[in-house]
Amino acid sequence: MRVEHMTAAYEGKIVLDHFSLTWPDKGITLLSGPSGCGKTTFLRCLAGLQPYTAQRVELPLQPVILFQEDRLFPWRTAAQHITDVLPRARQGEAARWLELVELSGEGGRYPGELSGGMKRRLALARALACGGGLLLLDEPFTGVDEARVRRLMARIRALEVPVLLSGHEAALADLSDTVIFLQGPPLRRVDPQF
Repeated sequence: MRVEHMTAAYEGKIVLDHFSLTWPDKGITLLSGPSGCGKTTFLRCLAGLQPYTAQRVELPLQPVILFQEDRLFPWRTAAQHITDVLPRARQGEAARWLELVELSGEGGRYPGELSGGMKRRLALARALACGGGLLLLDEPFTGVDEARVRRLMARIRALEVPVLLSGHEAALADLSDTVIFLQGPPLRRVDPQF
């Protein structure tokens, strides 16, 4: 997968300035960089949610994004958050996706009854249930303990969908197939400093 010469602004500030990047079309690729460098804007561009210009963008069809914010409806149960994104033929899968993120038995609870980490895992389950050809996960493990992050990463890998994620958890670099180090704005790739 790749983008060539992508340019985008956020609130009048150039965040991507002819940014080019190539990454594997399988496995989990981690975008590692400081907060505010442009990772979220880049993921939003790939999802088609942020205006940009580019010479070339080569992605699988139907990318699915998990936002930094959970974006849960307080009046919908955990199970309803999953069934809301599933086609009718797959409505019975809600329990499977809740189990994948270790929320078995929580399907009848509302977001206000869940901890911060549980809400984050519910938002992740909803994104994973959508399917798609590319998962764009923006800080998917905020508030989730490291042991659970390790288990969830293994389960996400088993879905065999390419994943591009950003995050600050130390374990993510070890658990990802590829790590791309970034700085910005404007967003740019850098060599890691050890």
